[in-house]
Amino acid sequence: MISSIGTHFLNNSLCGFSGRLRQSQWRPSVVVSAAASSNGRPEERNVTVLAESSLKEIRDAAAAPVVAVSGGVEDVYGEDSATEDQSITPWSVSVASGYTLLRDPHFNKGLAFAEKERDALYLRGLLPPVTVSQDLQVKKLMHNIRQYQVPLQRYMAMMDLQERNERLFYKLLIDNVEELLPVVYTPTVGEACEKYGSILRRPQGLFISLKEKGKILEVLKNWPEKKIQVIVVTDGERILGLGDLGCQGMGIPVGKLSLYTALGGIRPSACLPVTIDVGTNNENLLNDEFYIGLRQRRARGQEYAELLNEFMSAVKQKYGEKVLIQFEDFANHNAFDLLAKYGSTHLVFNDDIQGTASVVLAGIMAALKLVGGSLAEQKFLFLGAGEAGTGIAELIALEMSKQTDIPLEETRKNIWLVDSKGLIVRSRFKTLQHFKKPWAHEHEPVRDIVDAVKAIRPTVLIGSSGVGRTFTKDVVEAMASFNEKPVIFALSNPTSQSECTAEEAYKWSKGRAIYASGSPFDAVTYNGKVYVSGQANNAYIFPGLGLGLIISGAIRVHDDMLLAASEALAAEVTQENLDKGLIFPPFTNIRKISSHIAAKVAAKAYELGLATRLPQPKDLVAYAESCMYSPSYRTYR
Repeated sequence: MISSIGTHFLNNSLCGFSGRLRQSQWRPSVVVSAAASSNGRPEERNVTVLAESSLKEIRDAAAAPVVAVSGGVEDVYGEDSATEDQSITPWSVSVASGYTLLRDPHFNKGLAFAEKERDALYLRGLLPPVTVSQDLQVKKLMHNIRQYQVPLQRYMAMMDLQERNERLFYKLLIDNVEELLPVVYTPTVGEACEKYGSILRRPQGLFISLKEKGKILEVLKNWPEKKIQVIVVTDGERILGLGDLGCQGMGIPVGKLSLYTALGGIRPSACLPVTIDVGTNNENLLNDEFYIGLRQRRARGQEYAELLNEFMSAVKQKYGEKVLIQFEDFANHNAFDLLAKYGSTHLVFNDDIQGTASVVLAGIMAALKLVGGSLAEQKFLFLGAGEAGTGIAELIALEMSKQTDIPLEETRKNIWLVDSKGLIVRSRFKTLQHFKKPWAHEHEPVRDIVDAVKAIRPTVLIGSSGVGRTFTKDVVEAMASFNEKPVIFALSNPTSQSECTAEEAYKWSKGRAIYASGSPFDAVTYNGKVYVSGQANNAYIFPGLGLGLIISGAIRVHDDMLLAASEALAAEVTQENLDKGLIFPPFTNIRKISSHIAAKVAAKAYELGLATRLPQPKDLVAYAESCMYSPSYRTYR
């Protein structure tokens, strides 16, 4: 008998070498009691463990060498320390069982609990007598979800599933990724954020508002998971193309992290969604009785900067140097400043600036296989000069410079941007925001996008304006008049904000356009031919990028890692895809694609001396695949 084992031993030692204890068939029976302190937190835990093994056996097991196994990246629960046909113990604070187990989304299997498990875990009578497989559960749930005609209803059904059965949620999403990706993320997540105050049932992340200023570290300690690897954080000021949604922007970090797990294999317990609430300038929300955030105007200046700085410092103190912090849907004036401020001190990444750039660059590189010519021979025109537009432009210029050894200042001259005031030209330099100034070239002023197209004569037209239907018939016809195969990217989300639809692009270009969009569009039939458009979805890049940073133990994000991710994604586009007009690979292979992107990113981290996980694995693709979270059910003792 072992008595009074400390919390540290329970949480670390048992989880850490649970795979070795299994070999001696250790069978725990655990009683956990906690004495609450004055602030309501458990002050002391007394744990009594009755086991068949002796204390010496456990100590010997703890001292045994650790063998590299699949799922080896911060396997907090010890679930993947054994193969899937071996049993594990469902630990939470104590061994989960009975009614509590059925309401723990991390371990709940619903009707998939086997007969022996129902006896061992006190589930008899709490479930109907039938036992079903996880595959049958997936089939049933897809049947149910397809009955909903309204996309938001499908979204809510998926969120309900995530809250009651985590593994089944990810199994469903992975097995049906092309059908469900638009449900759990764009475009449906936009509507979910707009109505978040009305549909919120159970909070899925941390809400850090101005009320928490001075105690953010304590707030982070309230999150139940201690080994966090990825944080997606937003302040809700620029949600997709919908504008300021304040606290209701939480749907974005939740959705992004679902994709980190489903597409990139990051363990759900290692993901933390965060919303920074500094108020909102959205009058409709301020007057909405169901709004869940602070009812005040947005904080600016020093107050805002101090809150963000406290958050970033607290995250580093709590989770260490290697936690990835992804900035999401911040307004332009904050997004660039935050990336510049913390890029040299934290592992940070802005998906709107860097992720979008990486996926669009990959699409352009694939499109050149259809158009012909090199990247440096192309001329680019952007409608939109915010985070996405300038981020894409800079990465394209960097790749041109890398391929040709031409200075970056020169390659930028192939790229032109149009903002709300017209073409960005040298005569506007003094009045431009700092992130637009590199794109101010010598040219006479041009006000409208159609006139800019005629004046610049681009081979590639990219929309990142957040304004729908701005690529009019005149614009597309102008592109088609001097390009045999005009490349047109309408990137703005959600669907209502897309610069033009797939049907419009193919019809107005007489079927010659190479088209991609931010939101998905159905296949288009024109003159008897079927055209399948690509989706320049950031989900191609950030899950694999995040996995690559984690498996290498990277401490900073470098532009060369983004270029490596783009090149890896472009390499996944097959000739069969190109024959169909697709410049992005199907999402059905996304976990394989993510593993290759992760390997390229990790290799670049090692090459740049930014990796800390040593020695470097010999086969980074195989290592990335071995570290991916599996949603398959585990057998419980």
